Amino acid sequence: MAGRITAADTQLRPDPRFNDTVLSRFINCVMRDGQKATAQRVVYEAMDIIQEKLGKETDPNAPKEAIQVFQMAVENVKPFVEVRSKRVGGANYQVPIPVNRKRQQSLAFRWIITAAREEKGRPMSHRLADELYAAARKEGKAMTTREQVHRMAEANKAFAHFAR
Repeated sequence: MAGRITAADTQLRPDPRFNDTVLSRFINCVMRDGQKATAQRVVYEAMDIIQEKLGKETDPNAPKEAIQVFQMAVENVKPFVEVRSKRVGGANYQVPIPVNRKRQQSLAFRWIITAAREEKGRPMSHRLADELYAAARKEGKAMTTREQVHRMAEANKAFAHFAR
């Protein structure tokens, strides 16, 4: 049953270190096989690595805290439109559709985590830190994925009238 309302938003507690519910949801997305402590350790180590990088940053406009880098990264990776396949008159069209807020956030999380997991050979916390830092600067694999989605929607703008 798609679209049913769950209590997930009301039950989600903010994370203990930064007191942020968005980071708490991100930790839950990083988690595998119910190992929340491991996911927390990975994310918090990534935040520590980001904080070290910020200490070396010379740009006065750069954020001061790791949580700000995380929030910037998620905001930058969020897509505004995506294409959905729609069957009209025996033909399938890629129809650009605006993305709602909750799906924007989940797609951003998924793209950042996938980009970090695809890179091999280093600890996950280092890969995640690099991906978040790059996304905050509008670089990296997650941003590339977002740009590809936007490009696809732009290319199929002619089929927008098929959207409901």
